[in-house]
Amino acid sequence: MQEIEFVLPEEIEKRSFEIITAELKERNILLKPEQEMVTKRVIHTSADFDYAETLAFSQGAVEKARELIQKGADIVTDTNMALAGINKNVLARFGGEAHCFMAEKEVGELAKQNHSTRATVSMEMAAKIEKPVLFAIGNAPTALLKLYEMIKEGTYYPAFIIGVPVGFVNVVQAKELILSTEIPSIINRGRKGGSNVAAAIVNAILYDLERGGS
Repeated sequence: MQEIEFVLPEEIEKRSFEIITAELKERNILLKPEQEMVTKRVIHTSADFDYAETLAFSQGAVEKARELIQKGADIVTDTNMALAGINKNVLARFGGEAHCFMAEKEVGELAKQNHSTRATVSMEMAAKIEKPVLFAIGNAPTALLKLYEMIKEGTYYPAFIIGVPVGFVNVVQAKELILSTEIPSIINRGRKGGSNVAAAIVNAILYDLERGGS
């Protein structure tokens, strides 16, 4: 049994990242510098080191996401849980706003009329935002499927997609479809993910920008 460490509350996160760094070294996992802050924060959120192997970044993904946020891009999530987890104060400093349309009455009505899902309708609503949008999808593969459909039809091109829905039905397939596009993205391959992971990826980039990271 490991000994209990006495750690001051304000030092807990720092100590957690020290442990993550040490364990990655023990596992002989070397993260790319650009991706390191994102992967470590996802591991910190989930306590799951598999993400060091399964997170897939498009070319220059982190830098592209940073640029978009710095220019005031908005963020759209597929759950209010992810929305709650994103640091909206930091996002607002760059002129961005976070949205989740899932609980809106109109979304429910249209989903029922169209025999579709709330996530599908939410993506259609998000496509009407008149500025670049980063999508942070942590729950609904149908959200990714709708984005893929719009991309292939040429009716809408997301500025960036964080695709980390969790589950068993169409989850793996939806992620792979997004990876097959040229849209900048951070995708977790396989079944794992979640709203907390989506928020963690966004926050990793926001916190790095707040610190003035280059």
